[in-house]
Amino acid sequence: MKKVYIETMGCQMNKSDTERMFGMLSNFGYEETDTPKEADLLMVNTCSIRQLSEDKAFSLIGTWGKWKKTRPELKIGFCGCVAQQKAEEIFKRARYVDFVLGTHKIYSLPDIIKKINNGEKVCECEETNATEDDKAVKYEIDRVKSVNAWIPITEGCNNFCTYCIVPYTRGRERSRLPETILKEVKDALNSGFKEITLLGQNVDSYGKDFNDKNYRLADLLRDVNAIDGKFRIRFVTSYPTDITDELIKTTFELDKVCEYFHIPMQSGSSEVLKKMNRRYDRETYFRIANKVREMVPDVTITSDFIAGFPGETEEQFVETLTAMEELGLDYSNTAAYSPREKTVAAKWIDKFIDEDTKFERLARLNEQNRKCCLASNQKFLGREMEVLIESFENHKGSNVITGRTRNNKIVHIPYDKDLTGEFVNVKITGVKTWYLKGEMI
Repeated sequence: MKKVYIETMGCQMNKSDTERMFGMLSNFGYEETDTPKEADLLMVNTCSIRQLSEDKAFSLIGTWGKWKKTRPELKIGFCGCVAQQKAEEIFKRARYVDFVLGTHKIYSLPDIIKKINNGEKVCECEETNATEDDKAVKYEIDRVKSVNAWIPITEGCNNFCTYCIVPYTRGRERSRLPETILKEVKDALNSGFKEITLLGQNVDSYGKDFNDKNYRLADLLRDVNAIDGKFRIRFVTSYPTDITDELIKTTFELDKVCEYFHIPMQSGSSEVLKKMNRRYDRETYFRIANKVREMVPDVTITSDFIAGFPGETEEQFVETLTAMEELGLDYSNTAAYSPREKTVAAKWIDKFIDEDTKFERLARLNEQNRKCCLASNQKFLGREMEVLIESFENHKGSNVITGRTRNNKIVHIPYDKDLTGEFVNVKITGVKTWYLKGEMI
């Protein structure tokens, strides 16, 4: 068999796309390898959220292009969000690339492989307002062996935040059919996965675009929860003002749905949020987050923040620090602002924050995040919690199993047996900034 290597960058949606591409390729005589130099087909699944990710992708294929000088039969594919954004430009920058595949039509891959094996160069970056559910059912998904299966339920985003490239690379919001999603959930559970994560750039928008049915995320959660078996359900990422009372109530009521919400705030300043084109202000976000905490006991709320957005003042940045503290956020992803081509904010060059200031603010943001994480973890000292074990390893001479609680806390437990994929009850005996320590009960 021929061998294929795929380097995946970026979010869980890209990881899910890669699993689907592996599944398709297995039908055409390819098997996965984790050694790039062994591969007959090299692919990179790119991320365009920040410039650094894009630069890494081009650097990587530059290395592969050098290999092709001595192996002209080697095939190279450039996929994902940067591919969708740049399309034909990629051939001009990297002539050794055989195909460019965007995010809208990944199920074109089988046809693309046939064409490049016949000596053609192919660019498939056409936008579409439809899902590929009709093609998805024809292929198995070659999932990464773990306890968690990522299952996209929506694709694209309609929000057009001024800093974000996603609407330009992933397109408008498109909801996948419930029956297709439920089949993928059942297939994953039958393959031994113990946790299902429903994915969307704006997962709470699921079903808004259905014209023939009134079926939203809460309805989907109820249908997934009704499937037999012991497993967990998560969903990410939530847009604050799309979180309904029904969704919060459903999360609390359903026994398999985990007490976890990822709700990006991006800034603690109402003025900056307006410039970001976020559809809420500081007070509105606080009201939503506090309602989630009131209705869902022990819930973990995580968020995203940007440091150094164009025009951000010191006072506005401090509002972000105080928001993190006052909200008691359990963890936050943080990043310095990175201008992205086509976005509105990228044109505000006269308002750009200098690099030193941006990264000084990012450091302060990270320090506040550390304080919030430690305070969050300390609440669980002495508690008994259910943990789904994800890994087993020897750490400094001692065997340790590691897993997550329902509310997404990482727990390390000394234990000599590999219990990966099993649910265990643990007493929390120690607290660190990024994880908990536990003992088997």
